[in-house]
Amino acid sequence: MFDQFYTTLESLGIVPVVVLDKVEDAAPLAHALMAAGMKSAEVTFRTACAAECIAAMAEAEPEMCVGAGTVLTVEQVEQARAAGAKFIVSPGYNEDVVKHCIDIELPVLPGTVTPSEVTAAENLGLKVTKFFPASQYGGLNTIKALAAPFVGHRFMPTGGVSTANVEEYLSSSAIIACGGTWMVKPALFADGDFSKVEQIAREAMDVVKKVRG
Repeated sequence: MFDQFYTTLESLGIVPVVVLDKVEDAAPLAHALMAAGMKSAEVTFRTACAAECIAAMAEAEPEMCVGAGTVLTVEQVEQARAAGAKFIVSPGYNEDVVKHCIDIELPVLPGTVTPSEVTAAENLGLKVTKFFPASQYGGLNTIKALAAPFVGHRFMPTGGVSTANVEEYLSSSAIIACGGTWMVKPALFADGDFSKVEQIAREAMDVVKKVRG
């Protein structure tokens, strides 16, 4: 289940976690990320315009893998799907959200940071989950400890991932990809110039190429 998406996720390496307050920023942000070779975006449902931003990014860059993050309800799943989201990410493990995504065959990455949560995800056939907030829950050391008994299960850490540690994360076989905000922080494009986003995203993708070839 979701094997094709997992293959795509591994090839992406880094998924930028995007918070947008203005729909008009969505298309230029998508263009900047794609120009840098960062072909994905997780648009979080932390702002009222999230669904519109997903639609705008998907329209601006049809080849981009645009998903929805901070999805807490089934209703948000449906809003995201209607906007064109190709995957769903939740900060925690919500069985209603997970089961709904499975039912509609929309890839989902729920947050799991304990053995019980990983077990719950595995029981529903999920082989990849989010690990959030990564730094507060022990980062790579905890992920490696969880991966040992859950053979084959992989994680996408988010929260505290940065240029300082992304190479270490990606070097672990337990990590399928990393989520991060450092290349898409609103302050980087507050003036309408997205060149800094492209530069930092390009540097991040250089790390992916270095680690994974």
